[in-house]
Amino acid sequence: MPTRRVPPGAAGTAARAGLWTVLGLFLVVAAPATLASAHPTGAPFQVHQYHGLTLMPDQVRVVAAVHTAEIVTQQERRVVDADHDGTVNAAERRRHAHAACAELAVGFAVEVNGERLLWTVTAGDYDHEPGSPRLPSARLTCDLAAPARLSAPATVTIANHHRPDGTGYREVTAVGHGVRLIDSRLPEQSVSQQLRAIPPADALVVNVPAATVRVEPGVAVAGAPTATAPAERAGLLTVVPRWAEQRIEGLAGGRLTPLLAVLAVLTAVLLGAGHAALPGHGKSVLATYLAGRRGRPSDALAVGATVTLSHTGVVLLVGVLISTSTAFAADRLLGYLGVISGLLVIAVGAGMLTAVVRGRVGHPRGHGHDHHHGHDHHGQARQHGRRAGRLGLAGIGVAGGLVPSPTALVVLLASISTGKAVFGVLLVLAYGLGMAGTLTAAGLLLLTVTRKVSLAERRPVRMLARLGAVAAWPLTTSALVLVIGTGLTLRAAAVLT
Repeated sequence: MPTRRVPPGAAGTAARAGLWTVLGLFLVVAAPATLASAHPTGAPFQVHQYHGLTLMPDQVRVVAAVHTAEIVTQQERRVVDADHDGTVNAAERRRHAHAACAELAVGFAVEVNGERLLWTVTAGDYDHEPGSPRLPSARLTCDLAAPARLSAPATVTIANHHRPDGTGYREVTAVGHGVRLIDSRLPEQSVSQQLRAIPPADALVVNVPAATVRVEPGVAVAGAPTATAPAERAGLLTVVPRWAEQRIEGLAGGRLTPLLAVLAVLTAVLLGAGHAALPGHGKSVLATYLAGRRGRPSDALAVGATVTLSHTGVVLLVGVLISTSTAFAADRLLGYLGVISGLLVIAVGAGMLTAVVRGRVGHPRGHGHDHHHGHDHHGQARQHGRRAGRLGLAGIGVAGGLVPSPTALVVLLASISTGKAVFGVLLVLAYGLGMAGTLTAAGLLLLTVTRKVSLAERRPVRMLARLGAVAAWPLTTSALVLVIGTGLTLRAAAVLT
């Protein structure tokens, strides 16, 4: 058999193409794993708590604080504004603080040697704090006190059942005055400055739903060391998006001119594009799907359009729900949508895997059916494949837009609060278009790389290029979509537990 000559540079081109394919699939698998650190979920939805205990021989005192982020504060405004006149006056704040502190006292359980303490609320305050423009956050502070017998060795158990559905952190500190804390794992100082600052990333003590402390009479000694970290310098990739978010939130809730309106829409498009460029957000699923089914440019465009429609629709629906009712916990609702998004990806992966298995079973090697029957079979298979492909693309698009962007929600609520609901909807649509643009570009880029890899596979290539071809095998990509969907589902479900 004559030896075919390899054109100069063909092996190197094929090897590079295979390398890019392998690296691309590595990013497909690795991107979802970095989602939690690169894009923390739903800061405007969170409720943070702080409880600072002072243990004394005859009593226990607690300084408590609860910080509700912008969207939760907006949602609870319907309860605080008792007369529904659109403003919260001092009397309404005092009334709400009294009721909220009483609820907190019931949920924060402290026992001494198995006997639960009965709290007396000695003071309470509720006030709004600066948040996003036109959407403030809120801070509740409560002082609790209860008699306790700590003049002899005792075991103190702490269990925080207040607002258990919240996704924020629950920080607890403990100090002794006249008693000594033994083997206490609780710090003496608050790493969040009692919810006035963001805790350092390595401060594991900020999430304490329960704790146990042993005390005995004596001079107080230092408790657990407080986790600290050097102040992080915000980089350009952090400062610029945050500055843009603040500007568009201010424009959504402030006075508009035609020029400012146009700038706000353009900024929303750029923010949506940047949001989708972060790890996750459906790019990995889209890339794997297109690689496995040898997609076309029109497929990437279809996914982009579906993402725009689904994201816009979900933001509008969630915005209406949380602005008209307090029955929906915004952070929990976001978690459930994340679970549904992950299940949709699993369904797409299962459909891909089923199609691969059916194709292998329906086309055994050495089959001997007649020509007419073969055309019928292949025609039906192609029709089924097109239908399954459309459903898969729709599933990816819906999954990519199902979890609403916190920034888009804040913009919508800020617009509604100032009577510019239509403009808010326009900004949300522009945000979705920006997301769709990034996802579509990622899909088109992948298709371009895939075509180059396919050309390289026609030539004698090295093992690296062959490895790239195997990585694009439909069975492998189906399994990858299933793995990604499972990871997204478990991550969203973990937030709800």
